[in-house]
Amino acid sequence: MENLPLHVRHVQKHRAIINRIHTLIHFLFLLALLYYRASVLFAVGSKSSNPDDDIPILAWALVFASELMLSFLWLLWQSYLWCPVSSRTVFPERLPPDSELPAIDVLICTADPAKEPTVEVMDTVLSAMSLDYPPEKLSVYLSDDAGSPLTLYAVREASSFARSWLPLCRKYKIEPRSPGAYFSSSSHDQDCSSFLLSREFMDERKKMKSQYELFKERVEHGKESFGMGNHGDHPPRIEVILGDASGNREDNIPLLVYVSREKRPNHPHNFKAGALNVLLRVSGIMSNAPYILVLDCDMYCNDPTSARQAMCFHLDHKITQSLAFVQFPQMFYNISKNDIYDGQLRSAFKVMWPGLDGLQGPILSGTGFYIKREALYGIGSSLERDASSELLSEARLLASCNYEKHTQWGKEMGFQYHSLVEDYFTGFRLHCKGWKSIYYYPPKPSFLGAATISFNDTMVQSMRWYTGLFEVGLSRFCPLTYGVSTMSIPQSMCYAYLAFYCLYSFPMLCYATIPQLCLFNGISLYPKVSSPWFVVFAIVYVSSLSQYLLEVLVSGASLNTWWNELRLWAIKSVTIKFFAFLDVLMKHIGKEANFFLTSKIVRKEQVERYNKGIFSFEDASLFLILLVTLVTLNKVCFIGGLGRVILEASYREMFGHVSLSFFILGISYCIIEGMFLRKDSGRIPTWVTLLSVIFSMVFLSLGSNFLLY
Repeated sequence: MENLPLHVRHVQKHRAIINRIHTLIHFLFLLALLYYRASVLFAVGSKSSNPDDDIPILAWALVFASELMLSFLWLLWQSYLWCPVSSRTVFPERLPPDSELPAIDVLICTADPAKEPTVEVMDTVLSAMSLDYPPEKLSVYLSDDAGSPLTLYAVREASSFARSWLPLCRKYKIEPRSPGAYFSSSSHDQDCSSFLLSREFMDERKKMKSQYELFKERVEHGKESFGMGNHGDHPPRIEVILGDASGNREDNIPLLVYVSREKRPNHPHNFKAGALNVLLRVSGIMSNAPYILVLDCDMYCNDPTSARQAMCFHLDHKITQSLAFVQFPQMFYNISKNDIYDGQLRSAFKVMWPGLDGLQGPILSGTGFYIKREALYGIGSSLERDASSELLSEARLLASCNYEKHTQWGKEMGFQYHSLVEDYFTGFRLHCKGWKSIYYYPPKPSFLGAATISFNDTMVQSMRWYTGLFEVGLSRFCPLTYGVSTMSIPQSMCYAYLAFYCLYSFPMLCYATIPQLCLFNGISLYPKVSSPWFVVFAIVYVSSLSQYLLEVLVSGASLNTWWNELRLWAIKSVTIKFFAFLDVLMKHIGKEANFFLTSKIVRKEQVERYNKGIFSFEDASLFLILLVTLVTLNKVCFIGGLGRVILEASYREMFGHVSLSFFILGISYCIIEGMFLRKDSGRIPTWVTLLSVIFSMVFLSLGSNFLLY
């Protein structure tokens, strides 16, 4: 057994070859397209004799710049397709005996009980305590950034419930081990085995469900007795809920610790990264496990064997010295069949991360990863465990606002503070230091959480990601220049693609306005259908869409998924990517970035619309004004331009414009429907539609005069 591998990697060799061939062909046609744009622009600019000398130089130049930027981003994207890993297989049965397994500390963060339901947070805590791992080697730390008395009360109640819940899980091998998920109406399929249907089990299960209902009632009643907490002003508080501060614990019960770091209004708290670093320090003097599992408060452990699966990589003597973390995919239990908001993040976890796995490993993804403490601290930098009577006092000092002053925390140690996306930036710094990572997509979801199911929450969450990513792209840590000596070029390109992801806003805004204005005024920016150059444009556009479609189908998704993702990508490109771009530029002139926390509280009508595949546009006016303005502009220009084409019989000259505008209106149908065809509360507000009509008419007038002549 000692010589047998703990895991096996499977590389997609045939797909990699196909991807590289397609990249080469597409690149050649892309060069031809850019040559055409540049040659015409040069000819018009130099006023040489040219059949197209009436082309508006500014409009042509902006479209050319857009195509250059799209080409740059496309080139970065190809790095994900260079050497993808199809899957990995683990052999937990080959692990050493339990007595020789390393200890694991589980770090869970919650920030706002008003937006993150307390019972669901406790379900996550209980699922982590129930992992199929030696309980004496498992410690769970909950960070409460709100300093909420309700959360502290709830975790005490959860500890009492855990004394009954954990033995039941082990006795009957219950899955999932989040009590909320287990007792839900849709999670009893595993009860079909004969021993689970025994009278003894059914009696114990019924009794346990009653205890859980009582636990939930107590937590709900606690809302009336306890406040939600002072989010920005409270002292540090650390309480050992199960076990003691020296790391001792009850029989077969993991250590459970509540941590609320100090927060003061005028002191930077560094969001989630700051909370995680406090947990790192506190756990370092209590349990000091060599490996750490990080979980979001709404991402419960669905498969209790995930820890053993991760150890199949961490304990492999061939890779353990350089391996920093094992990343599991984020998966969600509330994804509808239509998934109109791309809540499953398919592109990231089925295309990008497998592609990175063939290089130096995936990007740190915020939750569901097992990371080596040494990688975060640095060799020889680990805090020493102290079992003295003053341990809790020392822990409170570690959780104070002033502790990190004049230290390397957030700079060289722990989770990094430079960006709102602490996971991306921390993983990037680790890879720059020579560490590697592994992506493991198990047959059964190891962790399950709640995806956003409203338009506004989806936009807010994505804008926070894009803002943080672009902060890194414009900093001295730009992936194209920083760390290139320790990372491969494809790995740097993968990081750069995400860092500059919001740059899609410029070309997409241009494509949503300039060709439409040209169509309305009868001016062509594309070759005639009879021109050989038209074939070049057609091949590039069809090739891009086809490559994306192939990626979707190969990942096991449907044509409908491709359409939904394409639509949402276009919507995000002309809204939140643009706002994220502006937000980062504003920060560079003195405006601080804001942390947008999405709500995990969902309304019944939102759930119903989401399950039916209908967009919910409530509370999204900031994003909708720009979006509806662009859709209105496209409608007016398409109708007016198509009428001109018919009257002037300019089909060959304007075919490209008509096709593009028609395609944009097609993917914008959900917006048009929300403007005119719906009467429910999730429709686009009438005042947004009216205001956007005014803006589109003003832009149509000014744009026609400024851009085209």
